[in-house]
Amino acid sequence: MQNQIKSLITASKKGNQVAQMQIYDSYCNAIFTVALRYLNNEEDAKDAMQEGFLKAFLNIETYQPKATFGSWLKRIIINQCLDVLKKNQLRFDDVEVSDLQIIDEDNWHFDNTITKQDILYTIDQLSDKYKIVVKLYLVEGYDHEEISEILEIPVKTSRTHLRRGKLKLQELLKVKYNEARY
Repeated sequence: MQNQIKSLITASKKGNQVAQMQIYDSYCNAIFTVALRYLNNEEDAKDAMQEGFLKAFLNIETYQPKATFGSWLKRIIINQCLDVLKKNQLRFDDVEVSDLQIIDEDNWHFDNTITKQDILYTIDQLSDKYKIVVKLYLVEGYDHEEISEILEIPVKTSRTHLRRGKLKLQELLKVKYNEARY
């Protein structure tokens, strides 16, 4: 599969539209899922996915195989989704770390009544600025430096938004856990 993708990328760099369609077909479902995670609206996610693929094919010459093509493409799509959110007035404010309250997370346990789907659904209940950072960090696996670069915010703001988002997530999941117990 990886060799096939490499040859499709080489052909795409030469402007081969059939190769581009094959790349699109290989990645569209996964990329749509990523876009939907951020935009929560199928039409917006489809639009962002289309725009992201267009940007990827227009800039495919810049792809370097030091990262997988899927990772490179996913980053483009996430950036496209964030552009949509920014156009909708989402702002990531610089925040002071000094007013952040720290609690002991190690004593927080749930039984298996809380599912992965519950956690993902609960992440979507967070405010947008926390939700985006939590998704980029916990779901997509980006570190704070990468999040800082993607969102154009200081690293400390990324850390603070993640911390606050995780605290709110814990709070919401505790409510869910308590409801499930009774």
